[in-house]
Amino acid sequence: MSQNFEEIDFQYTPIGEVILQRRRMLELGGLDVFEVKLNDEFLMSSLFTVGEVALSEIGLDALGLTDRSADIVVGGLGLGYTAEMALEHPATGSLLVVEFLQPVIDWHRKGLVPIGSRIADDPRSRISQGDFFSTAMNPRRGFDPESPGRRFDAILLDVDHSPVRHLEGFRGGFYEPDGLRLMAQNLKTGGVFGLWSDDPPEDEFLEIMDEVFDEVWGELVTFPNPLVEREESNSVYIGKMNG
Repeated sequence: MSQNFEEIDFQYTPIGEVILQRRRMLELGGLDVFEVKLNDEFLMSSLFTVGEVALSEIGLDALGLTDRSADIVVGGLGLGYTAEMALEHPATGSLLVVEFLQPVIDWHRKGLVPIGSRIADDPRSRISQGDFFSTAMNPRRGFDPESPGRRFDAILLDVDHSPVRHLEGFRGGFYEPDGLRLMAQNLKTGGVFGLWSDDPPEDEFLEIMDEVFDEVWGELVTFPNPLVEREESNSVYIGKMNG
């Protein structure tokens, strides 16, 4: 591989070919950017992480806790920025990451991603291989294979492009009221559900969330795109259970 491009890993998975690659952006002063692709579709880049970080910041701030007592679930590991920020947040006592793709988990355990093995090595965190969506809608089993039915203070999800633009895999009605109700049974009283989206907050999905949660809102997160010299945006949906 050249110094300007490197395919770090290529693996076949149940939902297609997943690739981790590094690209040196000469137009950005030689910055090394890490990218993840699934079936030739770009999923994420280390150049754009503001939205992933904001998911943890906004979601965990909504808990109103500052004593490192909260138990957190992150759905989707990716390059790890949502999980890393969760570990840095003053509310987090424990973190469970649910990731479907074993190669992604291996990247973190081997330190192949930009943040190295920080999530895998943190004693407060555990990475579990599994299907977030089927697990979320089976609250009797729950997210934690070592503690069936365990409840959490926050569930933060960053897997699909948006509530209506999904990656490969069966969602089983997760983004409908019944699916969200089942997922919400995994939350403690006062718990928070946070969702990252590549699109602006959509009124239709906020109305669906409003059928399940006591408080609902969406926040637009903007950030500069130095490649095209303009602002881009993601969004974060928040649903909170008050009682």
